[in-house]
Amino acid sequence: MKIGFHTDAFNSACWSFEQCLDWARRHDVHYIECGVIDGVSWLHGLGYHPHVALYEDPVLLRRKMDRYGVQFSQVDAAFPLSGQDGPVHGVAYVMKTIAWAAQAGCPCVDTTDGLRPPEGMTESEVMAQMRRCYQQIVRVAEAHKVIVNIEPHGYFTTQPERLAEMLSFCDSPYLRLNMDTGNTYIAGRDPVTFLKLFVSRVSHVHIKDVSESLAGSSRGEMTGIAVSHCPVGRGVNRENIRECLRLLKEAGYQGVLSIECEGAGGPMLEASLEWLRSTLQDLGIPEQSS
Repeated sequence: MKIGFHTDAFNSACWSFEQCLDWARRHDVHYIECGVIDGVSWLHGLGYHPHVALYEDPVLLRRKMDRYGVQFSQVDAAFPLSGQDGPVHGVAYVMKTIAWAAQAGCPCVDTTDGLRPPEGMTESEVMAQMRRCYQQIVRVAEAHKVIVNIEPHGYFTTQPERLAEMLSFCDSPYLRLNMDTGNTYIAGRDPVTFLKLFVSRVSHVHIKDVSESLAGSSRGEMTGIAVSHCPVGRGVNRENIRECLRLLKEAGYQGVLSIECEGAGGPMLEASLEWLRSTLQDLGIPEQSS
């Protein structure tokens, strides 16, 4: 399997995307995941934001990344498609990201739903809305040969029966799953049981632990967290992560394991990387760099 990380790790440190590339090179990490901005932001423009803007030329960016020995595993276009703004803003955002990702050499685009169903709509109405959204999105994904992943992060996607329905919105190999060990746990699910249901559909994985304090105050009350607030391997979810890795190995998964952890400027992400590499070695899973 391959190891990467989400640049959310450096949100709090106000790093630029290029600083994240440098961190990856220094720690022998060859895959990176980030969010995309559709427009301009003063934080991003001044170099205080670790994500990329869609106005940046994707081919020139890819060449820069090549110089660091780093490539995209996925870009994050997770505007909640279940909300009332999903069809208006979310669909256009995701489709624009797909075309950009294809030029940037990025194989996957991440999508999701919102924390709660929108007011004034029944759950059936929301599911019908998302079906139409994904049918439009997947048509573009097939044209560009970019995988669209659904991530368990919201009200619908952390319910296994709803997620199964969403993954059947389109009969296409370009609609797949981004497994998230932390979001499934914080939503009150057993990540291992959750993964068993969908392991054949997984094309990207978020490795995310959960601190004991956050689990105690919020498990079952939230459906997703941006990053773990402790190093991976030092939270209450570590044994679930280990078992998920074993399941992925048995299923023949050879994709990217993207660490989602608060970096604290680097040390917490470094600890997470050390634990993940050690755990892969214990499980007899070779780390691939390409």
